[in-house]
Amino acid sequence: MEIKKLYIDGEWVTGSEGKTFQSTNPATGEVLAEIAEASIEDARRAIAAARKSFYETREWRDMDSQARGDIILKIADKLEERSEEFARLDCLDMGKPYREAQADVDDAVHCFRYYASLIKTPHGGCYDVNYGFGEMHSYTVHEPVGVCAEITPWNYPLLMGVWKLAPSIAAGNSVVFKPASVCVLSCIKLFEIFEECGLPKGVANLVMGPGGTIGNELAGSKDVDMVTFTGSTEVGQSIMRQAAVNVKKVGLELGGKSPNVIFADADLDGAVEWAMIGIFLNQGEICSAGSRIIIEESIKDEFIKRLVKKANAITIGNPMDNPDMGAMVSKSHMEKVLAYIEKGKEEGAKLVCGGERYTEGECAKGYFIRPTVFDECTDDMTIVKEEIFGPVVTVQTFKTEQEAIDMANNTPYGLAGAVFTSDISRAMHVIKEIRAGITWINCYNPTFNEAPWGGYKMSGIGRELGVHGLEEYQEIKQININMKPGTVGWYEH
Repeated sequence: MEIKKLYIDGEWVTGSEGKTFQSTNPATGEVLAEIAEASIEDARRAIAAARKSFYETREWRDMDSQARGDIILKIADKLEERSEEFARLDCLDMGKPYREAQADVDDAVHCFRYYASLIKTPHGGCYDVNYGFGEMHSYTVHEPVGVCAEITPWNYPLLMGVWKLAPSIAAGNSVVFKPASVCVLSCIKLFEIFEECGLPKGVANLVMGPGGTIGNELAGSKDVDMVTFTGSTEVGQSIMRQAAVNVKKVGLELGGKSPNVIFADADLDGAVEWAMIGIFLNQGEICSAGSRIIIEESIKDEFIKRLVKKANAITIGNPMDNPDMGAMVSKSHMEKVLAYIEKGKEEGAKLVCGGERYTEGECAKGYFIRPTVFDECTDDMTIVKEEIFGPVVTVQTFKTEQEAIDMANNTPYGLAGAVFTSDISRAMHVIKEIRAGITWINCYNPTFNEAPWGGYKMSGIGRELGVHGLEEYQEIKQININMKPGTVGWYEH
């Protein structure tokens, strides 16, 4: 089996220690590819290549925005031409249904095009200032940060990569990119497109391997100017500590335990449909998943009845066959989710749907879990407090609006949340009170390249996407000009 290689300084290379790891189809257990594993030495070579590209060669950094944007548009065109291939790779490698993988590719194409256009729009500003020391002119410019280390998760292999790569290279940075080891195939293919489209040597470097070694090296390197990470809060905390070595810029999109608040006056069928999307899309392997349903007590029983009926009707199967739900990303992750389900039972939550591995037909070879609903949950339960990252939702009830708000905010996380009600005044009040960065009213999970994405509290620092996503990869420089140079004489008496 051919080894999929690293991409360092414009060359496809094997790891310096000759180690490899395997990419496996979670729906069948089949080995898809052998992947070159980077060593610390390889990571340092990639950092050096990016640093040389940015600080010495400067071809990409100094390229005008029109030319840089044209190359990024070319990348988008190539990705669109090969969209079926990319969707197939994410479907096989990660376990998500094919149509969801195809939607990810479409979003990735639009993300590249969005940032190719955004870098040609006005930025910076001019300021009227005091003329204490002469006639002064003050203005600001946006400049690239430098060498950016980018570490991405496995739940959206291509799309999460593009969310970081598109704005960072559009801004003129050089990057070292490390995808999650369990899902790398679409990212490797994307770097092939980078090469085809003429991205200069050293601008984009790809290293693959364990986060505990390669990720740590990137986060702790004094030669890296910024590190951005999407993943668990625990790893994000570790990255923050390591980044302190040179006080590098940090961007973090971390865990979530997001509330989905449903009032009695909501459209019940609509709320059920959106709740399904909120927790069962992508097998529940979404950081913003609506994993805590907080519902007004008077409608809880009817809501549960409708939710369970629809959840039991969800189709599960080979992701390439476009079921409603595919496979968990790996055996170990499946076992972790199943352990949470057992914990929920032990702590007294009422299991009303699912709660077990799905093994019918060909699914016996893969890592599938039935959509799971727990009723009669309380704030002190593990399944209510901790991020499960699977198709498991808890249900709690409230009587008053303030009680709903308090329950929604009773979490160290603050990534996302939603409110369902037909009262727009109530909707606006409650949504403003929920301490989260991404919120919805009468819907759940729509995401837009044009709008910022990120969290409050332990869900992270900074924002991806939109104008803010570009600014994450820029520094703002203030420039002050004395329009009438000469002796000031401030020290004379």
